[in-house]
Amino acid sequence: MQVTIEPPQFDRPEVEIRASPKRKKTGTAHWSGSRIVVQIPARVRGRERRAFVDELVERLLTQRPQNAGGDAALEERARVLADMFNDAVMPASVRWVKNQQARWASCSPASREIRVSSRLRQCPEWVIDAVLVHELAHLQEADHSAKFYEIANRHPRQNDSELYLDGYALGLGLRIEEGDVDVSANENL
Repeated sequence: MQVTIEPPQFDRPEVEIRASPKRKKTGTAHWSGSRIVVQIPARVRGRERRAFVDELVERLLTQRPQNAGGDAALEERARVLADMFNDAVMPASVRWVKNQQARWASCSPASREIRVSSRLRQCPEWVIDAVLVHELAHLQEADHSAKFYEIANRHPRQNDSELYLDGYALGLGLRIEEGDVDVSANENL
């Protein structure tokens, strides 16, 4: 069996391709952690191989969200990211919500609550992580000041995430607002 690893790209995670002489016609793809494992016949080569792998990866990405964890998993992830990138400044709560039509996420600094649009469940983990780090930064700096961006940009793929989400919004036909801070909750800041 020949194994090839493709590094993560802008629109997809790391892909491990296993070419097996035992497979004759069909291919499969499944998640293994944050990596997609694709199994294909060894006889498939060149452009046909690329198309075969791309089709299986795309089918898997659109069929089942990678990040289907609930609120507890999202909150735990935010706490890990707060330790890594936000000087251990923790939120009071983090949860998925379905009612955010014009934002990817929002933060209420006064109550320390972060809400993340359930639309992001379809996105790669690094995109969700960058969004969480952005919202966590609002716990220290409510507005989008230079100090805020100094904190938010500690996530190494913050700019990539913004580009990804711009394309994702375009594909979904959404108009996403720039503001993500609940100003009604900021009156006491």
